[in-house]
Amino acid sequence: MSTDPRPPAAEGPAAPLALTVVLAHLDVSDSEDVLRSLAGRLLDAGAVTLDFPEALRTRERTYPTGLPTPIPSAIPHADPQHVLVPGLAVATLVRPVTFGEMGTRDGTVDVRLVAMPLLTDAREHLAALQQLMSLLSDEAAVQNLLAAPDDEELRRRFEERLASILPPTEGPSSGPTDGPAVRPPGGPTDGPAVGPARGDETDAQETGA
Repeated sequence: MSTDPRPPAAEGPAAPLALTVVLAHLDVSDSEDVLRSLAGRLLDAGAVTLDFPEALRTRERTYPTGLPTPIPSAIPHADPQHVLVPGLAVATLVRPVTFGEMGTRDGTVDVRLVAMPLLTDAREHLAALQQLMSLLSDEAAVQNLLAAPDDEELRRRFEERLASILPPTEGPSSGPTDGPAVRPPGGPTDGPAVGPARGDETDAQETGA
């Protein structure tokens, strides 16, 4: 299984979701192994700081990111100070791996697809997560991604899916997304599907974005 780092696009609103690392059929034993594998490849790609792996694990333990989408997925991420190059790391898993469910105290979901946004701007983070949610909520699209036989084909399919999602517009009304709205959790009691962000302070302190 190869690491396939590529720099994000230099212009346009889709740049934060440019694919940095893509791994098809990642064979791991648990969620910690998923995070460790992706973080290691991101370090090799020069996209994150040396303390990114630990920051990622710490944040996932505090604010789990498993989503009960039609095909369960997870969107783990670290605070922007640990990111050097904006982008997105994606992995499909050989077998379901248990992640804590976003917005619950002890809920879990058995995840098949992991999408890790890497952003350096707090204001971009929520928009990127909303774009991801639109994709992850599409069962047929995710099934198509899971069926990709290798890294290159997964990259091609993911880029195609992302290109079909219109970027959110500027301002408070960005239009509806397919599937539930999402805001990175502010704590273990937040519900799994939540509305607009509560302001820049929340984004900076709670979202890791």
